[in-house]
Amino acid sequence: MNHRSGFVNIIGNPNVGKSTIMNALVGERLSIITSKAQTTRHRIMGIVNGEDFQIIYSDTPGIINPAYKLQESMMKFVLSAFEDADIFLYITDVIESIDKNEHYISKLQKTNIPIILVINKIDLINQEKLEMLIDEWGKLLPKARLLAVSALKNFNINVLFDTILEKLPEGPEYFPKDSLTDKSERFFVAEIIREKILKNYKKEIPYSVEIEIESFKESEKIDHIRANIHVMRDSQKGIIIGHQGSMLKKVGTEARKDIESFLDKKVFLELFVKVNKDWRDKPLQLRKFGYQ
Repeated sequence: MNHRSGFVNIIGNPNVGKSTIMNALVGERLSIITSKAQTTRHRIMGIVNGEDFQIIYSDTPGIINPAYKLQESMMKFVLSAFEDADIFLYITDVIESIDKNEHYISKLQKTNIPIILVINKIDLINQEKLEMLIDEWGKLLPKARLLAVSALKNFNINVLFDTILEKLPEGPEYFPKDSLTDKSERFFVAEIIREKILKNYKKEIPYSVEIEIESFKESEKIDHIRANIHVMRDSQKGIIIGHQGSMLKKVGTEARKDIESFLDKKVFLELFVKVNKDWRDKPLQLRKFGYQ
């Protein structure tokens, strides 16, 4: 049998379950998941290998109208997903408006690349409403293969995987067969820390934060990691640290446990908070943090 491979690029609005679905398809927790919008900031690849296939999934930020340069960079990751896809995985859910993001829907209507449209969170509605939704999406994207899933309940994820495999073109392996992702351990350590900030702080704080791994020293028994939490204002620094350092300690403890699980190794984690005024609108800072 000929080898099949391809890039399956995942696009859609914030909070529809893109990261949850990719993690389920890859079988690993690569993209962080929270209830907050804009959790995913980068384009993150997850690679699934079989003897005669290689699927390269690509999770992207949720589609938004940019308000500052960081968000402009995030949307560039989304646009790049339109340039190299072998299959589009457009994720929607049963809550969002069907006419949202007309510009991106229009791009999908014009493409000849296979589209799999996934309606997520079907555990939240009844069969009658689901059928109406499927009918509406079918009219909007008639060339797309429609699938209804519940990522939370792991319903129809196997059917989705089989559908992707069926549409995968013939091609070589793009990455070594033991590859899981294109990102480094440092990247995922930073994402774990950022996830804890998303979960422990409210309002603007999580969106004003960027994580920088200053040092990552490996040894036989324990890894020593030093990370900087960049915020935009002095007042945010105080909130991140908390009374007598209580909040920073909480974030550090939660992050260390998940990092140890991820690395399968003991970790000594040091967190420091730095004020980096208006970093979200500074091109040099954004490049430093990996936003091109």
